[in-house]
Amino acid sequence: MTLTMTEARPADIDPKAFRRALGNFATGVTIITARAPDGTQVGVTASSFNSLSMDPPLILWSSMKDAKSCAIFESASHFAVNILASDQIEMSNHFARRQEDKFASVDYHEGLGGAPVFDGCAGRFQCETYDKLDGGDHWIFVGRVVKFDDFGRAPLCFHQGSYAMVFNHPEAFPKTDKSPQADPDRGRMGKHSFFLMLRAVRAYQERYRPKLETLGLSVIEARVLLVLKDLAGQSADELVVHLHAPVTEAHAALVNLEDRGLVAVTGDTYDLTEPGHAKADQCWNVAEAHADEAFDGFSRDEIDTFTKVLRRLIDQ
Repeated sequence: MTLTMTEARPADIDPKAFRRALGNFATGVTIITARAPDGTQVGVTASSFNSLSMDPPLILWSSMKDAKSCAIFESASHFAVNILASDQIEMSNHFARRQEDKFASVDYHEGLGGAPVFDGCAGRFQCETYDKLDGGDHWIFVGRVVKFDDFGRAPLCFHQGSYAMVFNHPEAFPKTDKSPQADPDRGRMGKHSFFLMLRAVRAYQERYRPKLETLGLSVIEARVLLVLKDLAGQSADELVVHLHAPVTEAHAALVNLEDRGLVAVTGDTYDLTEPGHAKADQCWNVAEAHADEAFDGFSRDEIDTFTKVLRRLIDQ
């Protein structure tokens, strides 16, 4: 492995290059909130959150000293860390923008010390202000965790100036047992197209499913959104044909999506709501990116031939 080293005296460091180099470290995205003694609320999008100590339970984050919100955090008795989930990009952007009242159009609850906390997050930490440390052009705020929530949702990430999501690394998947007794390639199954197609679909989905989970969706729920994006006004029976799933699973997915406001039913037909269209677009982006990843290394001719074979099998 070749390492590239940039040596420079502090005065020679290019701030833009330094920021790009720091961008190689992927972080989560949080909204830090607090309420001042006079009732003024503040919320800022920050990626500087980190754990500090288990005993006592301490966390930290940092703020530019000249930020208008900094004085409120300095005077507040408590602050809250809302760790954003992968589908909360708009929430992140909202609190990153300068606005007169960032909370006017946002649903929230008052946490400890009046610090706002949000629903739908991956996790939340409510903290007593513990310490403030000098960190150059930033103040480092240390909080003692008094209460926390772990919702287990896939987190929103930030890397090299762009939002990102967490996917399981291919090396993290369980290794296939290659012993002679467990190797299907040794028998007739290894030569039969039907079993090969089943194994290919399973392998494809094993790596696809975790990516959908970052959107808070099951495979069947994602399929519903993908189909309705292309074919609006489908009945449940019509959807089942395209979902390739049992009717019971399709109905359960439709109920879940309707409860979440992503799908609306009129009579016996289903359509995407406005949030449903946005979520379907996310699903298509993930599906297309996964396909690009899965077929990387195949030539265009090989992919075209594969597609033709599939279409001919479907049309037989």
